Amino acid sequence: MELFTENVITIIKNIPSGYVMSYGQIARIAGNPRSARQVVRILHSMSKKHDLPWHRVINAKGEIGIQDEELFHTQKSRLENEGVQFKGKNRVDIEAYRYSPECEDII
Repeated sequence: MELFTENVITIIKNIPSGYVMSYGQIARIAGNPRSARQVVRILHSMSKKHDLPWHRVINAKGEIGIQDEELFHTQKSRLENEGVQFKGKNRVDIEAYRYSPECEDII
């Protein structure tokens, strides 16, 4: 497994309940700020295998980016169960709920 992938998995596993991170934020901390789409791919292909809290990852606007209606509602419900409040249908106050660790705290 590549170091970037290992870092992404470690970062996602360490997002605490009730907080979120953006794809780009994870990519930056993992060592490649231009790889937000790779974070999406890692989430898609490795969430079950590594038991990742995938629902805690949202886009930079604070929105749930999943288009699939069932997965959208699953993600929103899981976040709400952790105390995350939404503005409108799909937007989280990213500044209020963003987990902002230092790189050296995680990887």
